[in-house]
Amino acid sequence: MKKLGIIFSLLAFALVFQANAQTSGSGAVITFKENSVDFGDIVQGDKVEHTFVLTNSGTEPLVISNVAATCGCTVPVWPKTPIAPGQTAEIKVSFNSAGKMGKQNSVVRIYSNASEPIEKVSLISNVLPKTN
Repeated sequence: MKKLGIIFSLLAFALVFQANAQTSGSGAVITFKENSVDFGDIVQGDKVEHTFVLTNSGTEPLVISNVAATCGCTVPVWPKTPIAPGQTAEIKVSFNSAGKMGKQNSVVRIYSNASEPIEKVSLISNVLPKTN
């Protein structure tokens, strides 16, 4: 029984050590100033946009390979050149509420060579009917 406890303790220690080694490794790391923005109530047909600021807080250049939105109503624009360690960049996201109604959460996925290869940002709004 004592041997089993020692083996289990060693295994747990090895797993913690391995997890720590993976997170402290080199590479690109995306750090966002904010991951979402809530515009509150907007009127159907309004267009809203936000610029998400990110920093490469890693040790290698960050390369964003693609940025994809959940629908055609959300359009992202991102840097196509590598972002050096310590440098900032911007991802501009616009949302067109035409044809939408109610609570909206437009998610944008950022694909890169970062330690976390897929990051998400979102634009949140509540689309109210247009009044004539």
